[in-house]
Amino acid sequence: MGGVPPEEVVVSVPEVDVAIVGAGAAGLSLARLLADPVTGGWAGDRAPPVVVLLQTPEARLRPADRTWCWWEEPPGDLDGLTFASWPRVRVYDPGGGAVESDIAPYRYHMIRSADYERAVGRCLDRGGVVRRVSATVTGISDHRDDAAEVRCVLPGGARWQVRARWVFDSRPPSPLPAARTVLLQHFRGWFVRTREPRFDPDVVVLMDLRVPQPECGLAFGYVVPFDRCAALVEYTGFSRAVLGVAAYETALRRYAGDVLGLGRYRVEAAEQGVIVMTDAVFPRRVGRRVFRIGAAGGATRPSTGYTFAATQRQVRAVAAAYAAGRTPVPPPAYSARARALDAVLLRALDTGRVEGADFFARLFRRNRAGTLLRFLDGSTRWHQDARIGLTTPVGPMLRTAVELPWVRRGAAGGG
Repeated sequence: MGGVPPEEVVVSVPEVDVAIVGAGAAGLSLARLLADPVTGGWAGDRAPPVVVLLQTPEARLRPADRTWCWWEEPPGDLDGLTFASWPRVRVYDPGGGAVESDIAPYRYHMIRSADYERAVGRCLDRGGVVRRVSATVTGISDHRDDAAEVRCVLPGGARWQVRARWVFDSRPPSPLPAARTVLLQHFRGWFVRTREPRFDPDVVVLMDLRVPQPECGLAFGYVVPFDRCAALVEYTGFSRAVLGVAAYETALRRYAGDVLGLGRYRVEAAEQGVIVMTDAVFPRRVGRRVFRIGAAGGATRPSTGYTFAATQRQVRAVAAAYAAGRTPVPPPAYSARARALDAVLLRALDTGRVEGADFFARLFRRNRAGTLLRFLDGSTRWHQDARIGLTTPVGPMLRTAVELPWVRRGAAGGG
């Protein structure tokens, strides 16, 4: 995405208002908001902030191109960057029964990371507020009461440090915070083009549970159509361990051929990833002037792996607090009640107390999809949560809820 030459950076950016570490979805989104006169709070006579965005120069450490999906009520501030959106979703149960629903007032959206990076890069280049720097961050700490210090190594090997009033770190924490349960949502997807029309361009298949299920955890297909002959087709698992590429490829061939019946098709590209699903508590403030945002700040919903929408809510709140002159502490992505419900589900899945495919099939069969999406966004009230809870396997879930407070949190998340 380019950057400022190291010589210029060392001279011109010894102290800044904001330092953002990491140029993924969270880092780019916060930079985009701070670069805008309205959301950054510097419209009129107020001077714009001085912001530095630090991105690793090592290509192997950057996330591969991928897609980000979420749902929201239109209009949204990212509508111009959206690659595609859909009004309906479908879920298949293990026996082949389908539940399809209009999700109004929501629409399901997709952004391609490469598109987002290019668009935000153009925005930052035009605004001149955010300086992008390629550097390896080696440490972050409070420097004094009114500043924090970020220590880096530039691509040429020179050591450099920048002092900032506020630092926002979006890098995944290592190790993970202590947890009772840690599952991995792991997936591989193909961007396919078929010879004959095979997809409904108005409907996203959120979960296709007709794939073979593991002994413990969950597996499902996921289909995001772009037109009648093109779609992203993914195989996804919830388990303690990921698969090898060959195993994903075999699963995808079987899903595309035996389940979807795509006939002849061409794989034009692939994406693969891993999302941590855990009841660990991710601290959002790790110093007087140092904060974590995005997945590092708890924006991943433990029960689903969705992260993008909560990240946007979080960085909007940060930008608004900064613009108002308040301490820009990232807010919790989800309520304590939502996190508690997710903790119960994760343990019930991990222990095998509930069968994953049956659990999710029942959930979508007995609830409106729009209500479920509101629930998964953490915006339902307690009585709505209770009604949804009654559509799950109540006995195993209650047993898990009762035992959960007594389960020790450990470094590996087991218990």
